[in-house]
Amino acid sequence: MEYRAIGLMSGSSLDGLDVVYVTFLEQGGQWSFSVGAAACIPYTNEWVERLRGATKLSARDYCLLHTDYGHWLGAQVNAFIEQHQLHYKVAVVGSHGHTTFHMPDKRTTGQLGDGAALAASTGLSVVTELRALDVALGGQGAPIVPIGEKFLFAGTPYFLNLGGIANISSATEPYVAFDVCAANRVLNMIASLQGLDYDKGGALAASGTVDESLLQQLEQLPYYQLPYPKSLANDFGTDVVFPLVQAAGLSVPDSLATYTSHIVRQIAASLQQLITSPAAQSTTGARMLVTGGGACNEFLVASLRDALIPMGVTVDVPAIDIVQYKEALIMAFMAVLRWRQENTVLASVTGATRDSIGGALWMGQEA
Repeated sequence: MEYRAIGLMSGSSLDGLDVVYVTFLEQGGQWSFSVGAAACIPYTNEWVERLRGATKLSARDYCLLHTDYGHWLGAQVNAFIEQHQLHYKVAVVGSHGHTTFHMPDKRTTGQLGDGAALAASTGLSVVTELRALDVALGGQGAPIVPIGEKFLFAGTPYFLNLGGIANISSATEPYVAFDVCAANRVLNMIASLQGLDYDKGGALAASGTVDESLLQQLEQLPYYQLPYPKSLANDFGTDVVFPLVQAAGLSVPDSLATYTSHIVRQIAASLQQLITSPAAQSTTGARMLVTGGGACNEFLVASLRDALIPMGVTVDVPAIDIVQYKEALIMAFMAVLRWRQENTVLASVTGATRDSIGGALWMGQEA
């Protein structure tokens, strides 16, 4: 069976909206895919500020933003379809939305981007609220991409996404994944102190010196002592980590070097946990697929490669469309699974009471 879908992803780093058009083919329970078109639509300064300030809004203004953003998403989908001549070719749209409140301990999570507005704007079937049911079932609601990793990238033992938040997955049954630490969100905030959107290729970090005192402070944060399953909200990076970095009073290169070292250490420690788990298999010759914006940070990736050599794990950075759009691709895949009424979230990953068919389905077409 063939399915054609669009996936939308907005990450915590606020660098833009990822849009991807994918054709999925299912044969005898085996899935394959091909990416037909993809784009990253940068946010205007206005949208960056609106999304960044969402958690401080009144309930009324938050609801208005939720609706506005849903219509904006719809406009971007319509423009994407027009640009790539995809009229009448898209069966369903999977939209992650932009995460604001993520409080699984209180069984709630919030993503901006009203599905009704998106469906009304596009006239297409739309799936949103991809995390909500898992959280209601006592899960972390994150990470949710492992369902796509399991079926679309079969045979790869480990996955790492270096987005605003870094998360790691192990494909050994039972499938396990969790958020590691804040990543690009903090690196970008540090780079902004020097008037940059980001540290291109990690060049500034490579020129800096690691501050052991700050590194020790960061590594004592309570989150790192928690067992998985566990997940992070965006404000961990902005409200907890970044103030510690600023308080250290280091230069921008030294701050970047130190935080890059912190990311690498936390990833290595997390991978070590997975390798030493009872279900783990031999890691000799094992590879870890690294995607997300951080996979383009050459200094970070080189540092990670060096750190993982003793574990026998190699770092594999795939083709650029997978690096940049893997999460959006999996949002499209989750929408297809929801359409088929099949599980979209794995309880072994999130800690929920069961696997679930998550997502609200909005029918944008007339009956």
